[in-house]
Amino acid sequence: MTLRQTLSHDLAAALARDPAARSKAEVIFAYPGFHAILTYRLAHRAWARGWKLAARLLTHIGRMLTGIEIHPAAQIGCGFFVDHGMGVVIGETTQIGDDVTLYQGVTLGGTSLEGGKRHPTLGNGVIVGAGAKVLGPISIGEMARIGSNAVVVKDVGAHATMVGVPAKPARPKTATDDEFCAYGTPAGDLPDPVSRALDGLLDQVHRLSARVGQLEDEIADCREPELTGGSDDDNVRCGEGQ
Repeated sequence: MTLRQTLSHDLAAALARDPAARSKAEVIFAYPGFHAILTYRLAHRAWARGWKLAARLLTHIGRMLTGIEIHPAAQIGCGFFVDHGMGVVIGETTQIGDDVTLYQGVTLGGTSLEGGKRHPTLGNGVIVGAGAKVLGPISIGEMARIGSNAVVVKDVGAHATMVGVPAKPARPKTATDDEFCAYGTPAGDLPDPVSRALDGLLDQVHRLSARVGQLEDEIADCREPELTGGSDDDNVRCGEGQ
């Protein structure tokens, strides 16, 4: 795919995923996310030709202009969209599929000082919400959603929705839930998995407390004939109940 075709896909992605975008001209001249990806596309081609310093200078200029830092060696598919974008960081060995969306403050970072693969791999259609951190050489499956401010340090399956620190599945995977959702957060109720687990534990404690109270009442009923001098028949019945 030529540079022009790739940028055309990037431009179409901005128009499709941001309802505030009114025209192609508005995206071209007033969207820092598009400026950042344009600068990256040029720098990446320079990097591939061995012009390392020129590539780094291009991305540095792009960072100063947009607040978005993308290493020229990163591999990014077409239809890439960075909404708002300030503070986005994409590391050197990051691999990003087609039609991926990132929001402001996202970090695709490395956790090792060793060479080789150090940054995440994002599948097609992934959405990463504002402030989320995806760290290390992990894989994010296609169509996965990473909620705002989540911290992801383990592999994520396709179609999963992850929230929290560290990130946990917010709901079961559904292959049909592929429509675009802003900030990686589907509309409707999306409970915190930690709160949901605590609610389950509290429900269990209440059930156990009720059962303990019931058993205490049964034991008290059995002991009452003994304390009041009840008949032998009552004592026998209590013994049978036990």
